[in-house]
Amino acid sequence: MISSIILAAGMSSRMGQPKSLLEWEGDLLVAYQVRQLKEAGVDEVIVVLGHRADEVHRRIGNLPCRVMVNARYFAGRAGSLRIGAKAVNRDADRIIIVNVDQPRTAGFYRYLIDSHDPAKAAARPVFEGKHGHPVVVAGRLREELLAATDEEEGLHGVMRRHAGEILDVAAGAECLLDINTPEEYRSAREAHQAGA
Repeated sequence: MISSIILAAGMSSRMGQPKSLLEWEGDLLVAYQVRQLKEAGVDEVIVVLGHRADEVHRRIGNLPCRVMVNARYFAGRAGSLRIGAKAVNRDADRIIIVNVDQPRTAGFYRYLIDSHDPAKAAARPVFEGKHGHPVVVAGRLREELLAATDEEEGLHGVMRRHAGEILDVAAGAECLLDINTPEEYRSAREAHQAGA
């Protein structure tokens, strides 16, 4: 079973509006992410909301996903990771962890999931020596995700503990796309539309 966690709880302070609700390919960014994951063959999509959760939840109520809410979203990202991990099916053999502001295509998700070796703790995309996102972790790491803390840098801390068990997967520049500001959003949309 393949599970996924979309982290979408942040305040989007640099963007000035919830990134989940940005327009992407004629849809909400969070909706795009859910649909791409499902199209990639992911069995379970969990969306963790926080800032303006009620508003976002209302807009995505018809999507094939489970919504969890991190009421303490302001306290750090690790809390959202823990809430997402708690909702993950215990039978999941792979968990793909996605940031809502890093849109990827179904083909990209599928490639990364298929590249993950079950014997490895995780798989992450790499472009020109830079580690990108998202990350696929083995289901056996669920307990560690449940114990992630901001002091240990959340997912980064878990990955560090398994540094020798991570498979680097060659990928394109898409794996580095990250949207934090209005300028980055405009550039990302232009680049995405040009590549479509």
